Amino acid sequence: MMPEQLSDNSIIIRKFDYSDIDPLYEAVRESIEEVSKWLPWCHPEYSKRETIDWFNFQADAWFNAREFNFAVVEKNTNRFIGGCGLNQIDYSNKLGNLGYWIRSADANKGYATKAAKLGACFGFEHLKLNRIEILMATGNTASKRVAEKIGAHPEGILRNRILLHDVPNDAYLFSLIPDDMEKHWKY
Repeated sequence: MMPEQLSDNSIIIRKFDYSDIDPLYEAVRESIEEVSKWLPWCHPEYSKRETIDWFNFQADAWFNAREFNFAVVEKNTNRFIGGCGLNQIDYSNKLGNLGYWIRSADANKGYATKAAKLGACFGFEHLKLNRIEILMATGNTASKRVAEKIGAHPEGILRNRILLHDVPNDAYLFSLIPDDMEKHWKY
């Protein structure tokens, strides 16, 4: 049985539930200007229907262990501040992709770094992954800073690796392995 939440001293990452539909929709709508550049699912026409469809998809993905998506909430207030998750999981090679985003009103407060650490802990401790990759367009400096802050190893720039708004973009590839937790994280 997979744990449905992890926490540190200021945030909780927990499995999404249907009570998160409105808070997620509001956070996405608030964050379109900043987030849509890097995550095409966050676009100016983003609708409540897309939120509901995603909830249905991710609930099935969790149940079938294809993806593990988490709401990021403040520990003291339970206020929704973003999302993180592990996807593209390859169980035969014990690797997965880590993603994260924080709503615009709560950016630059360290929440993405904390969520990324907790998401990686989930991957290593509960999915028994040997490697977690973090991939972002080279222009996404905020995501790159998070990867650097959690001690992810930069592996290079992959040419034309990410398609954003139908335009190929080069991407940074970072990786984490279980030993990185011991070297860089105090838990």
